[in-house]
Amino acid sequence: MQATKLPKNIVRYVEHNLYYYHEYLRDIERLRKDILYGKSSDDENVGGGRGNLPSSPTEQRAIELVTHRRLEKLERVTHAIKTVYEALPDEKRKLVKLKYWTRPQRYTWDGIAEQLHITKRQAMRWRSEVVYAIAELLGEADA
Repeated sequence: MQATKLPKNIVRYVEHNLYYYHEYLRDIERLRKDILYGKSSDDENVGGGRGNLPSSPTEQRAIELVTHRRLEKLERVTHAIKTVYEALPDEKRKLVKLKYWTRPQRYTWDGIAEQLHITKRQAMRWRSEVVYAIAELLGEADA
């Protein structure tokens, strides 16, 4: 895996998504349930004419599931992270777990490197490779 230097804002964006990956998975489930099983109606057309949406509740929910922007973004981000994570060798998966998914964060980069029996520099290289691969899948990396 060859990682090219990414702008800092892209690295921060990808790392932020890595830190919140598990929360995003919970958000996706909650949003889907809200859409499928109903939540308070967002229809502001009280007493007005007929709307242009289908009248069938099933059709309305299907349309909302497909067009819900936050849900779409969360699914795209979590899919990219999952795809990259599953393709990683075990030692790089352990780096992701230690750095991004261990709460509370117990290790510095030196500590993570020690846990993986590699140098800090190598740990940082691996991190760059993982972040770059995710950015690439999200369309954020310059090809």
